[in-house]
Amino acid sequence: MNRRDLQNIALTRLKEVEVLLENRQYSGAYYLSGYVIECALKACIAKQTRKFDFPDKKTVFDSYTHDLEKLVKVAKLDSELKTLLKDVDFLTAWVVLKDWSEESRYQKHDRQKALDIYSAITDPNHGILQWVQQHW
Repeated sequence: MNRRDLQNIALTRLKEVEVLLENRQYSGAYYLSGYVIECALKACIAKQTRKFDFPDKKTVFDSYTHDLEKLVKVAKLDSELKTLLKDVDFLTAWVVLKDWSEESRYQKHDRQKALDIYSAITDPNHGILQWVQQHW
């Protein structure tokens, strides 16, 4: 698995979210939306790895998580995120996304919640994916 693989997986998951939304499969759409950002953040982390370097154990360990806030830190985007959170629209998107977890696969999510997280990651001006893609 490399950076390009993670980028492609993020974009594939986004297409799958759109198919699920179109077919009113809201719980699945919500669940996969979080993975879009997880994979995108992991692509940012992979970008930091230099060929033939032996990665720091803590970085490796911290990268194997589904916790989006932790992944932001490992990707070294946390200080930029703090600045972006001063923008009310970006803050709104982040608040919707930050509580996502892989445990959502066991939960039922309605149409509105699925559309909210989709919008949070895809908004052309304040979307989380747009921001992360600038760094991957």
